Amino acid sequence: MTFRPLQDRVLIRRVEQEATSSGGVIIPDTAQEKPMEGEVVAVGPGTRDHAGALLPLDVRADDRVLFGKWSGTEIKLDGEDLMIMKETDIMGVLGSRVAKKKAA
Repeated sequence: MTFRPLQDRVLIRRVEQEATSSGGVIIPDTAQEKPMEGEVVAVGPGTRDHAGALLPLDVRADDRVLFGKWSGTEIKLDGEDLMIMKETDIMGVLGSRVAKKKAA
């Protein structure tokens, strides 16, 4: 199945955290918090301003992002648990794209 978000919505796959603490203690699944980090799977085209011009999103597919703990809506597509949220719920982009912008 192909899914294309509309407007300023973003489809995100959560990135699983390690199940071991820094001290080596294994944390059971029931005690772990859901990760607030994910990989962007798909993005919508953007929103329109008052004049009707399209304002594209700042995030792109394959970006690694941080989002709020209670952000988005959980959905299941092709048996995979994903999240869909508005771009404004994303706090920032992690990784190489940020470093490339600074170098330019």
